[in-house]
Amino acid sequence: MSETIFPEKVLEAVSDVEKQKEDINESQEAPAVQETAAVQDAQETVIVEEVKEKLENLAGKTLAELSDMFRELKDSTDSMLRSKEAENIKSAFYKLLGKLKSDNPEEPNTLNNPFEAVEENFKAVYADYKKERAEYNREQDARREENLAAKKAIIEELKAMVENNDDASASFPAFRELQSRWREAGPVPVTAYRDINDTYQFYVEKFYDMVKISRDLRDLDFQKNLEAKEKFCEAAEKLAENDNVVNAFHELQKLHEQWKEFGPVAKEKRDDIWNRFKAATAVINKRYQAHFETRKEEQVANLAAKQELCEQVEAIAVKEVASSNEWNDLSRQIEEIQAKWRTIGFATRKENQKIYDRFRAACDQFYGRKRDYYAGFKDSMNANLDKKMAIIEKAEALKTSTEWKKATDQFIELQKEWKEIGAVPRKKSEQIWKRFRAACDEFFAERDKNARPENDFYGNLKAKKQIIDEIKAYVPVDDETANAEALAAFNARWQAIGHVPFKEKDTVNDAYRSAIREKFPARQGTLRNTPRSTRAPKSEKDLLMDKYRALQQDVTTYENNIGFFSASKNSEPLIKQMQERIEQAKAELKELEQKIRETEEDA
Repeated sequence: MSETIFPEKVLEAVSDVEKQKEDINESQEAPAVQETAAVQDAQETVIVEEVKEKLENLAGKTLAELSDMFRELKDSTDSMLRSKEAENIKSAFYKLLGKLKSDNPEEPNTLNNPFEAVEENFKAVYADYKKERAEYNREQDARREENLAAKKAIIEELKAMVENNDDASASFPAFRELQSRWREAGPVPVTAYRDINDTYQFYVEKFYDMVKISRDLRDLDFQKNLEAKEKFCEAAEKLAENDNVVNAFHELQKLHEQWKEFGPVAKEKRDDIWNRFKAATAVINKRYQAHFETRKEEQVANLAAKQELCEQVEAIAVKEVASSNEWNDLSRQIEEIQAKWRTIGFATRKENQKIYDRFRAACDQFYGRKRDYYAGFKDSMNANLDKKMAIIEKAEALKTSTEWKKATDQFIELQKEWKEIGAVPRKKSEQIWKRFRAACDEFFAERDKNARPENDFYGNLKAKKQIIDEIKAYVPVDDETANAEALAAFNARWQAIGHVPFKEKDTVNDAYRSAIREKFPARQGTLRNTPRSTRAPKSEKDLLMDKYRALQQDVTTYENNIGFFSASKNSEPLIKQMQERIEQAKAELKELEQKIRETEEDA
C-alpha cells in the first residue's frame, strides 16, 4: 500500500491538477465554509449555555444532594459523556465541605465528625466513576485508532481508484461504496482529524476530476444529493415551528452534521438549496437567541428580587432584640424570607453566587447573634434555677410548721417570689415545679385538716360562694346610690370572710370579680372596706378611671398566674383560661379608653 498523502503533500499534488480546478469547484459547494462556521458558533453557544445552567443548578445544594446527584450521574447511561458535569459536582461538593468544616472547627474527634460519612461515601462513588471513566477513555482511544486505520485504508483505496481506474461505470459504484464506508467509520483521534479529512476531501475532488465520470452519472449523483438536502431543509423548517426552542436547536446541529456527509448538487441549484437551509437555520438560531435573552431578563429581575430579600434579612440581622419571643418572631420572618428566596429562579451568571453569598452571610449573622443571646440566656436560667432551688429548700423546711397563720403568709410570699423569677432550663423546669408544688400542697392540706372553728376554710368557701350567688341574683335599679350601697355591702361581707382552701383561692376570687363586673360595670373597683356612704361622690370620669385601673391590675394578675402555671405540663387548660381573660380585659380597656376620651370632650 502506498504512503497516505497528508496536507503538505496534498498542496504539492494540487499544482499538478491546476487545469482541472473548474470541475473540482463544481463538486465542492461554496457555502460549506459558511456552514461549518455557523455550526461551530452554534455548538459553542449551546455548550456555554449548558455548562452555565448546570453550574447554576449546583448553587445552594447540600452535601447529601450533591452526593446523590453524583451517584445519579454515575448510574446514568450517558455518564461517560458527562465528565465535565461530574467534575463540577465534585468541585461544588468539596467547596461546600470545606466551608462547613471551617464553620464547625471544634469537632471532638473524627468519630463524631458529622461530615465524615458523607465524605467517605462520595469518595468511594467518585473513585468508582474515575476508574470506569479511565477504562472508557482507553476503549475510546483504541476505537479511534481503529477508525483512523480504517479511514487511512479507505483513502488508499480511493487513491488507487483515482490513479489506476479510468472506467467510470465500473469505478463509480465502488466510489459510492467507499463514501458510505467513510461515513460509517467513527471518530478518529483529535490530532489526526484535520489531516485525515483534508486528505480524503482531496481525493474525492480528484476523483470527480480524474476519473472523468460521465455527465449522466454525475447529474444523477447531484440529484440524489439534492433530494437528500431537500429533506434536510424540510426537517429544519419543521424544527423552526417546534415550541421547545432548546431541543430544536440541538436537533438542528445534527442536521448540519448530516448535511456535511453528502456531496455537492448541480451548480445552478447550489445557492438556492443552501440559502433555503440557511434560512431555516437562521429562524431557529434567532428563536434560540431570543430564548436566552428572555431568560437573561428574567435573571436580572430575579437578581433585583433577591437583592430586596437580602436587604430585608440584613435589616433584621442588626435589630436590637431583648426577649425570646422577639427572637422567635424574627426567626419566623427569616424562615418566610428563605422560603420566598427558594421560589425565585437564578440570577445572572456573574451575580448569582455573589447574591447567594450575601444572603447567606446575612442569615448567618442573624443566627449567630441568636446563638450568642441564648448562650447568655442559659447563664441567666441557671441563676434562676439556683434562686428557685433556694425557695424550694425554704418551702420544704416550712411545710411541717403548725404555725398556720404565719406559715401561710410565708408560703404566699414564697409563691410570689417564685412567680417573679424568670425561666429555668427546660429539663429542670417540670422537676423543680413538682417539688415546690408538693411542699405547698403538703402544708396547705395539713393546715386545712387542722383548721380551728375560727378558721373553717371550707365553711369560708361556702360562705363566699353564697355571696357570689347573691350577686348574680341581684337586679340593679335605676338609683345609682342604691346600687353603690349594695356593692359596698357585698364587698364588706366578702372582706369579712376568712381564708378558703388554698387550691380554691384563685377560682373563687375570679368568680367574685366576674360577678361584680357583670352586675356593677360602672362601679367595680371603687370600693374596698369603706362603706359607700362615707365617701364623696365621684365624677363619671373618676369612676371610669377606677374601673380602668382595676382592669389593669386584673391583667397583671392573670399574666403572673400564667407564669406560675407554665411550669406544669397539666396546666394548659388553666393557661388557656387566663389568656382568654386577658384578651377580654384588654378589649374592655380599649372601650374604657374611648369612654374616658368622650367624658373629657364633654367636659
